[in-house]
Amino acid sequence: MSHALKIVGSVALTLAVFVNACVLGPSENSATRTYFLNPEISWHNPHGSRERVGSAVLLISQPKAQAGFDTQRMAYLLRPYEVDYYALNQWADTPSRLLLRILVENLDKTGQWAAVLPAPSSLPANYRLDCDNLVLEQQFFSRPSRVRLALRAQIVDLKKSAILGTQYFELFESAPSDDPYGGVQAANRAAGKFLIELAPWLEKVLKTTD
Repeated sequence: MSHALKIVGSVALTLAVFVNACVLGPSENSATRTYFLNPEISWHNPHGSRERVGSAVLLISQPKAQAGFDTQRMAYLLRPYEVDYYALNQWADTPSRLLLRILVENLDKTGQWAAVLPAPSSLPANYRLDCDNLVLEQQFFSRPSRVRLALRAQIVDLKKSAILGTQYFELFESAPSDDPYGGVQAANRAAGKFLIELAPWLEKVLKTTD
């Protein structure tokens, strides 16, 4: 093989590796960016948006994340079982802490509860919502990439010290773009769907145990 052909082959190989990396992995800009979980939900309370039909107080404990996801770093996967993190893009806080805020805010808006409080609280409560095994990741197994939000929820009767119900939630949302911001948009949609599924589940469990 001539020297010229060797050079051409080397350049072609380099280009192939570069293109393959662009196809498989997410891209980042040079500036550091910080994002929130703040899904926009229009709660349709049939009893009136400001009327509270519930008399019970709900306490929400700090959600717990799976190992590798209790960090502000935004997680992504190029293949199953191997987690990586964006270098220049991050959450404003850990996903578990961001989730606590939107849980309190949105469950309070449903009107199902007399009050919704974050733990710890000095005020007495009737029930406690616990969430664990939280995972929030952007998967690049296919195109478009997608975000996976998964966690387990438990509702506890504090007066009886009894678990009334347990439910596993797993939601997938396609990202509008294969980059960090596309993942953020998909994560917010997934969080919104989780809240919309969570509220009626809580109501159903409490009605069943009355």
